[in-house]
Amino acid sequence: MSMAEAWEITEDEGIVTQAYPRREVKRKLKAIIEVEGLSKHYPPDLKAVDGVSLSIKPGQVFSILGPNGAGKTTAVEILEGLREPTSGKATIFGIDISHDYGKIRKRVGILPQNFEPFENLTPVEALEYWAHLFNMTKTSKDIDALLESVGLGSKKKAMGGKMSGGEKRKLGIAMALINDPELLFLDEPTTGLDPKARRDLWALIQGIKKKGTTVVLTTHYLDEAEKLSDDVAIMNKGKVVARGTPDELIGRYGKETLIVLVGVGQSAVDELARRSIVSHRENGNVVVPVSNPKELRTMFAKLSSIQVEFKDMYTRRQTLEDVFLNLVGQKMDEGVLRG
Repeated sequence: MSMAEAWEITEDEGIVTQAYPRREVKRKLKAIIEVEGLSKHYPPDLKAVDGVSLSIKPGQVFSILGPNGAGKTTAVEILEGLREPTSGKATIFGIDISHDYGKIRKRVGILPQNFEPFENLTPVEALEYWAHLFNMTKTSKDIDALLESVGLGSKKKAMGGKMSGGEKRKLGIAMALINDPELLFLDEPTTGLDPKARRDLWALIQGIKKKGTTVVLTTHYLDEAEKLSDDVAIMNKGKVVARGTPDELIGRYGKETLIVLVGVGQSAVDELARRSIVSHRENGNVVVPVSNPKELRTMFAKLSSIQVEFKDMYTRRQTLEDVFLNLVGQKMDEGVLRG
């Protein structure tokens, strides 16, 4: 069977979401990546990565979440064999990365943070060249199937320099998939993209995961980590400050339930303050945090008795954005800490 024949393509609203070679996923190892006390220090006193320990299971999307300068990219570049650690140990597929990365590289795909395609090559030419670097022979059907899988079937003759930001990232992912990797590193793949391009890449990443590939994703987008991740490590100042599934992190660090009053202004906040009810403004609404879910009924009764007009009132659980704020004490906007 040729590679092209081995592909399965399904579509969701016109976006190819599953197109990846069928193969048996090796699950003998309990963890594809094991990291113990990993550090990277630069003189005189910069600790880019400071004693990080992680275990990443096969077949999951693992996100490293944090602001710019948190150490995400440095940690991933060590795992990609691009940087030497100052101390600590890391294994991939059970192989110590400091000894023989050549045995690992053929099984790994990488999309670097600042990927730019070859300006004067088409996607077809870029993939043919990349396959040559891996000493792989790809037929035109193989290349076409790979481009279709990332939603670039209609762009295979476009010059790389004239592609949109989202199309360039898709091409980068296609190049990272040229060797049918078991492990895929995606370093902030959606930074700077418009909402539609981000959703397209989310669907692509979900499709890759469904085919059994382990994906390590770095991101500073909290909603992205919550949407895509099976497991999340939150990094700040070189350290992992929290680790768990999105639901576990929200349950552990986002303990409040929020009552949202829609369509009210500052006068409502002032009135609530006079009643000793803590609240704050958020996206044009007023939010009242309730730490104990058993007190929701009582709080609803209090709010209903106050003479404040609102369009709607509902509850919502906290998100990873709230978790990050609770852990770090600052909000994060496009990778930059605020407040």
